[in-house]
Amino acid sequence: MMVRFMSFSSGSCGNCYYLGSDKGAVVIDAGVSLRRLKKSFLENGLDMDTVSAVLVTHDHLDHIRHLGSFCKRLHKPVYTSRPIHDALARHTFTASTIGPCRRILAEGQWNDVAGMKIRYFTIPHDATQTVGYAIDIEGYKFVIMTDIGRMTDEAVEFARAADTVVVESNYDMDMLMSGPYTYELKMRIVQGCGHLSNDECASSIRRFWHPGLKNIFLCHLSENNNTHDLAYKASAAALKDVGAENGTVALRCLPRQYPSVLFTL
Repeated sequence: MMVRFMSFSSGSCGNCYYLGSDKGAVVIDAGVSLRRLKKSFLENGLDMDTVSAVLVTHDHLDHIRHLGSFCKRLHKPVYTSRPIHDALARHTFTASTIGPCRRILAEGQWNDVAGMKIRYFTIPHDATQTVGYAIDIEGYKFVIMTDIGRMTDEAVEFARAADTVVVESNYDMDMLMSGPYTYELKMRIVQGCGHLSNDECASSIRRFWHPGLKNIFLCHLSENNNTHDLAYKASAAALKDVGAENGTVALRCLPRQYPSVLFTL
């Protein structure tokens, strides 16, 4: 079985990801336009008809800006937790279209979606509620946790069992603190319900690395407070610290404003 993953955008400008196999596929978040998504699908030989569902991580605009259009034009079921769905039912961008697509994921258990088993877990972030996803595709385990203010024991537990982990590495502390953001915004980012720094991401990798881990994707890098080089070096150092041999774990930074390549996991 071949599992494939692609990022269409990863950052405050918009977030959207594809995960699929020959059994089915899902899109995670809807922060890019449907036209852009269809173009990327076509260029990479993907079939939009194989997408059986959309998963939503939280109700911030960079993750749901185009969800209303997805619902109106694609008519795909949208899965997330009840609190997030309740927020989407009130949100200006989704209130008029989300109803027929609304699907509630059961809390604390695995749900059957698109030929996959999917379980959400809550993570700290200043949205109505924010969730990460553990996804099991016939034994291949994938975890995504973006927009996470601090790493939790539950998130680490899921990541310790995963073949592939997508995790936020949002900012470099020195760049953030010396940069142009207001003091209030800086505190929002660093105080546990904002975003994960490079150093915090590296510390998390030290906690969840295990010998079966194959891929780590660093997501949601800040345009103003980070670079790919800084994020990569921090996480690479963590892998070295835990004794991960060169080549045993593929470490990659996902681009912010344009699609990644289509990865075979």
